[in-house]
Amino acid sequence: MTHIPLLEFLESYLTENRRNRFTKVLSQRTRHFTVAVEDVYQLHNTSAVIRSCDVFGIQDVHIIEEVNVKKIDREIAMGAQKWVDVHRYKTTKACIKNLKAQGYQIVATSPHAEDTNLSDFDVTKASCFFFGRETEGLSDAVLDSADIQIKIPMVGFTESLNISVSAAIILQQLTSKLRQSDVYWQLSPEEQLAKRMDWTTKTLKDHEALIRRFEAGQ
Repeated sequence: MTHIPLLEFLESYLTENRRNRFTKVLSQRTRHFTVAVEDVYQLHNTSAVIRSCDVFGIQDVHIIEEVNVKKIDREIAMGAQKWVDVHRYKTTKACIKNLKAQGYQIVATSPHAEDTNLSDFDVTKASCFFFGRETEGLSDAVLDSADIQIKIPMVGFTESLNISVSAAIILQQLTSKLRQSDVYWQLSPEEQLAKRMDWTTKTLKDHEALIRRFEAGQ
């Protein structure tokens, strides 16, 4: 549970503009949707997906590194990894198990999906969108576990999009549709307080000294 007096003390060292920015961004954050990236080879693609998640209000990103283990490209992510919670897994099965335990349906994204066009997707269900390797696509582990498959309709000669482009299109359309629905998609008040504390400490370079000062005055 977030210590509110401590949070308010730390926030007093932020500018008013930064405090207001945190409040505005948090009001649009969601865990109703989340994203999983499976063994993407090109580092900039994973980083760009994280950036898109931040842009469209997705709080959690799940990165599977069963084959390819790399650090997030900070330049491409443009600092988004500071504001988005990144969860790492050594296996696809472990990721899927964790997400299902949290109540998410597994959504496989594929240009060849037979199930559902993007425009017909039901946004009322908590969902994790899986994006796969640049050449091979999603693994059989994801496809076999998927509750549904979705695709972006395409009418040109090219049959696929870059993974980061696909993620941006899907997230923009579905988060927009979600916010127009009656679904309670926002973070809970407790979650928002926790993220305010997280973001504040990440912003203040001397937060540890400030915390000691606060505790000494209690």
